[in-house]
Amino acid sequence: MKPVKVISFGEILLRLSPEFAQHNAAIYVGGAEANVAAALANWGTPVTYISRVPENGIATQVLQQLEEIGVETDRMLKGGDRIGIYYLEQGKDLKNAGVVYDRKYSSFSQLQPGTVDWDSLLGDAEWFHWSALTPALNEDAAIICKEVLEAATRKGLIISTDLNYRSKLWQYGKQPIAVMPELAQYCDVIMGNIWASNQMLNTTLNTAALTAETKEVYLEEANKVAKEIREKYPRCKKVAFTFRFSNAPTHNLYYATWHDEKGDVVSKQYETNAVVDRVGSGDCFMAGLIHAQLEGMNAQQTISFAAAAAWSKLFLKGDFNLTAKADIQKLI
Repeated sequence: MKPVKVISFGEILLRLSPEFAQHNAAIYVGGAEANVAAALANWGTPVTYISRVPENGIATQVLQQLEEIGVETDRMLKGGDRIGIYYLEQGKDLKNAGVVYDRKYSSFSQLQPGTVDWDSLLGDAEWFHWSALTPALNEDAAIICKEVLEAATRKGLIISTDLNYRSKLWQYGKQPIAVMPELAQYCDVIMGNIWASNQMLNTTLNTAALTAETKEVYLEEANKVAKEIREKYPRCKKVAFTFRFSNAPTHNLYYATWHDEKGDVVSKQYETNAVVDRVGSGDCFMAGLIHAQLEGMNAQQTISFAAAAAWSKLFLKGDFNLTAKADIQKLI
């Protein structure tokens, strides 16, 4: 196995992105954790991506695309019959009601607990990243998450998670609140938003105050929720939240917060009416956090880089953000 700093773990996916007015569709390689890996590789952070793919021509081409942008795939698991697919109209957000998942019986979702030597596979990396999308798939996937998190803990890796919430995925009889708290206890860094944290980790949310819909209230809530997470999960020393608001198909207002034992910091606020593709911006934010922390950036530099990275993704088609690091630093 080639040495890397970061391991990203989750389901590889293909996105079919129809543009109905033009009677055509694009196919993109993606998946939250693949998107994180792609951005990190693009900025020069040595990264490998662990998923599970079938042994067929499509999978070969998918792995080739990852390798071409610098993501190592030599730890990829093989087996099963198909890569999962999701359908999302160009420009729409993944939280949009129009997203359709076709992920049942995918190679990754059929992975069985107790079949992988995670300690060997993790090698000597520094950072392990996963997201809440994996335990949303089925009961086995949730068990596998615990297996790999225990292994990453034994190996001394820094562990991060993204509290990605997709209501259409949690369909096997358990809600996130019954699964995620046990897994979150392994994390050093937790990223998401105050609403997802409430749904997944049962943190407090002052819904009455939030009706004011002001930045001041949002930031106050972010500080409180982050403090609650760090108290509930003693291993978690760093929390990051994003705030994304949209009032039209191509509109986006964006800022983010970082919270640690030294205090709370906020990124620059961005706004546009020219969004091209929303998919992957949150993953790029996560990649920005990881890259910044591994580069030794301080709290303000970290949240500034992560927010600018996420922002830059909104103007690129596809799931991966291949914006150069220098261009992201110009945005800051």
